[in-house]
Amino acid sequence: MYYCSLIFQLTMKKILSLLLVITSVTMFSQRRTCASMDKLHERMNADPSFAQHHKDVMDIIQNPNNTQELNRNPNAPTIVVTIPVVFHVLYKNATQNISDAQINSQLAVLNNDYRKLNADFNTVVPAAFQSLGADMQISFVKATITPTGAPTTGITRKSVGSSFVFEDSYYLAAGELAWNPNQYLNIWIGRFTDNTLLGFAYLPSAAGQAFDGLCIGDQYFGTTGTASAPFNKGRTATHEIGHYFGLEHPWGNDGSSCGSAANSDGVADTPATDNPHYDCPTFPTNVNTCTTSANGAMFMNFMDYVNDNCMAFFTTGQKTIVNNAVNVIRVSLLSSPALAVNNFEAFKSILIYPNPVAKNFTIESPQVEIDEVEIFNTVGQLVKTQKLSQTNNIINIEEFESGTYYLRIYNQGQFLKSDKVIKK
Repeated sequence: MYYCSLIFQLTMKKILSLLLVITSVTMFSQRRTCASMDKLHERMNADPSFAQHHKDVMDIIQNPNNTQELNRNPNAPTIVVTIPVVFHVLYKNATQNISDAQINSQLAVLNNDYRKLNADFNTVVPAAFQSLGADMQISFVKATITPTGAPTTGITRKSVGSSFVFEDSYYLAAGELAWNPNQYLNIWIGRFTDNTLLGFAYLPSAAGQAFDGLCIGDQYFGTTGTASAPFNKGRTATHEIGHYFGLEHPWGNDGSSCGSAANSDGVADTPATDNPHYDCPTFPTNVNTCTTSANGAMFMNFMDYVNDNCMAFFTTGQKTIVNNAVNVIRVSLLSSPALAVNNFEAFKSILIYPNPVAKNFTIESPQVEIDEVEIFNTVGQLVKTQKLSQTNNIINIEEFESGTYYLRIYNQGQFLKSDKVIKK
C-alpha cells in the first residue's frame, strides 16, 4: 500500500511538472505569434501587386534619399505630431467589453513610450544602449469628431456573436468598419479565436486599406482590467504600432538567417539577430546575435519579443524610419495643409511660452490665423478647449495636475500644429 501511494505521488509530480512545462511553452508562444508579418505575407501571397507595392514603400521609408514612386514632403515639420485614434471594442461578453479606464491606461503607455517618458527607461535599458534612446515625437489622442463631423468619445462598442473570428473579421461589417484610415489610427480590441495571438498591425504599405490599423487581444491591452501578465504593461500596442509606422523586427523577416537580405530591419543601430528573444534575458547576451559583441543583443528594444516589463525603448535609427513613414506614407494623419511647403515657415512661427509653466502660458501666432486650442492629458482625454486670437492668448492651467499635456491648435476647424507643455 505504501509503495502504491509513493508511485502515485511521483506520477502526480511528473504530471504537474509536465503541465508547468506546457503552460510555460504556451505563454512564450504568445509573443512568438505577433502576427504582423504573417498577415502581411498573406496579403502579398493573395496579391502579387501588393507585394511589389510593399517593397517600394519599405525602400522609401528605409532609404530617406530615395524618392521614386511616392512624393516626399521635404519640409515636413520636426515637432511633435498628434495622431487621432479611434478604439473599436468588439466583445462577446461583458468581461471583454473593456472599460474606458483600460483604454485610457493604454493611451498613457503609448504617449510615454513614444515620447521616451516611460519611467522604466533608465532601469530596463542598459547604460551601454541609453544614448541610442529616441523620443519619437508622436503623441496619441482620442478622436473628438467622427468622419462625418459629429462629436465622439473616440470609442465605439459592439457586441459580436460567440462564433465571431476576431482576427479575420474585425474590419468587416460583422465587426466594425474602419473610420477613414487616412485620417484616423483605428485600433480594434477583441478576443482572438487563436489564443496564441497577441496582436498585429499592418505596415505603411497598407495605408488607406479597410484593414489598416491595430488589431489586439483585450488581455494584452493596457495595464488594468482584463490585461494579463506578462503582457499587461501595454507594450504589445507599442510594439505593433511600431509596425504601423514602418518598423520591422530586429531580425527582419521572420525566419531569415544572418547575412541574408531579408535578415535586416533597415536600422543601423539595432544589432542584427536571427531570432527573437523571450521572457527577460540577462544583459549582456549574444544569444541570437549575428555578430558577437560586448553589449550583445538589444533584446530590450520595443520591437523584440521579451515580456512587457523587459522592453523599454526605440532607437534613433528607428525614429528615422518612423519619421519617414509619418511624413511620406502616413502624412494624411496629420490632417493639415499647414504642413505643406508654402506655409511651413509660418507654421513654425506659432509660439508657446513659458514652458514649463506654473500657472499661465501664452500662445502667439504672428503669421498664421488661429482660433482654438485643445489640451489633452497623457491618457488622451480632452481636458480643456479655449478660443484664440492671433496674439496674446493667455491659457490658464493652474488647476491642472503636474505633468505633460498635449496641444492641438486650429483655425476654422483646420488642424495647424501639435505641441506640448509641462505643468510644474
